[in-house]
Amino acid sequence: MLNEDQVEQATLSLLKELNYNYIPGPDLAPEGISPERELYSDVVLTQRLRKAINKLNPNIPPSAREEAVKKVLRSKSNDLLSNNLHFHQLLVNGIDVEYRENDTIRGNKVYLLDTQNPSNNDFLAVNQFTIIEDNHNRRPDIILFINGLPLVVIELKNPADEKATLKTGFKQLQTYKAEIPSLFQFNEILITSDGMKAKAGTLTSSWERFMPWKTIDGKTITDDTFQLEVMLRGMLNPDVILDLIKHFIIFEREKDIKKKLAAYHQYHAVNSAVDATIEASQPDGDRKCGVVWHTQGSGKSLIMAFYSGKLVLEMENPTIVVLTDRNDLDDQLFGTFVKSKDLLRQEPQQADSRDKLQELLKVVSGGIVFTTIQKFLPEKDTKYPMLSDRTNIVVIADEAHRSQYEFIDGFARHMRDALPNASYIGFTGTPIELGDKNTIQVFGDYIVYTI
Repeated sequence: MLNEDQVEQATLSLLKELNYNYIPGPDLAPEGISPERELYSDVVLTQRLRKAINKLNPNIPPSAREEAVKKVLRSKSNDLLSNNLHFHQLLVNGIDVEYRENDTIRGNKVYLLDTQNPSNNDFLAVNQFTIIEDNHNRRPDIILFINGLPLVVIELKNPADEKATLKTGFKQLQTYKAEIPSLFQFNEILITSDGMKAKAGTLTSSWERFMPWKTIDGKTITDDTFQLEVMLRGMLNPDVILDLIKHFIIFEREKDIKKKLAAYHQYHAVNSAVDATIEASQPDGDRKCGVVWHTQGSGKSLIMAFYSGKLVLEMENPTIVVLTDRNDLDDQLFGTFVKSKDLLRQEPQQADSRDKLQELLKVVSGGIVFTTIQKFLPEKDTKYPMLSDRTNIVVIADEAHRSQYEFIDGFARHMRDALPNASYIGFTGTPIELGDKNTIQVFGDYIVYTI
């Protein structure tokens, strides 16, 4: 049976295989052999951050790049979650800077990550990184730094100790959060593992919300024997971790902020759906993105929000129409999207009348519009007016199977009249029957079936 140190070394070895550099925490300490911190309270490797900012933003003047470094390190409030939300926005959207150029003030963005080219970033795994804050001396097992920013904290427990469970690791992370909060201002993902089993969550995740990652390639579900290795290879490899950070973390804003990370099935379903949508909406595409089938409790509303958020960036500001067949479903989905507006980068709109729907769809670009299918019924004895012939309109139909939508004979024709070049994607919790050709005719084949 492995002990905790052996689990740690095996984890670091695997991370090195995934192209993370490795430096022991004591080496980076103020009196270490290659110090990268002035104080034990420093949690960002500032030299690395500065170097990454300079590399990724060569056209921004040095003074503005330095201002970006200061904005990253600055706390906005005394509240950890508010600081974490603010940092996450800087991380995924870039930092607004201003500088003088030819006697004019210019505004621009400084980026902290290169999500398009993972190898352009500095990936570093560090173990036994001592942090001293408010007289608390703590040493998380492994911290993963990307461009000098401590984005992932991994707590490992001794598999030989019956009392040292994954839940013990979760509790240890909660203690760290309370005692060294400055580290968690920059945190994106928390992981607890005993060397075999492993679960991941966020700063606000309860123990029940910490989840395993069950696939490496998105096609094969692995058994539960080597959960940590699957999580490292499937979730923490440079391509996936950058994609997760950029597109698959939601801060739901209600009374309290809830930070949610996509589960493995949501992540792979969304990426398959986005790829299919981009292909279907090409000039020679058939406008049929496909049907996403989801099981009960798979988090369909979040899948739709993640899908819309990624599509907004990948299709350069499309108009997204979310279609339901009942007002209560419309309100429910709309509520999820409103709470996820940071990810969507805009405020969703709800069309409560046919006139309002037509007004919202006559925009030049952008917009996320919620409506019920009935709003696409024309006035009696008239044809539904064409609202837009743009090709970057995507219609998401909720519960898109034949029993809910009389697509071929009725509503589908009216929608085609209104939006002749839109692309269509269906979401359903009901497996499509073999004899049901209509749903396939409107939306195309299954995108993901075995979520």
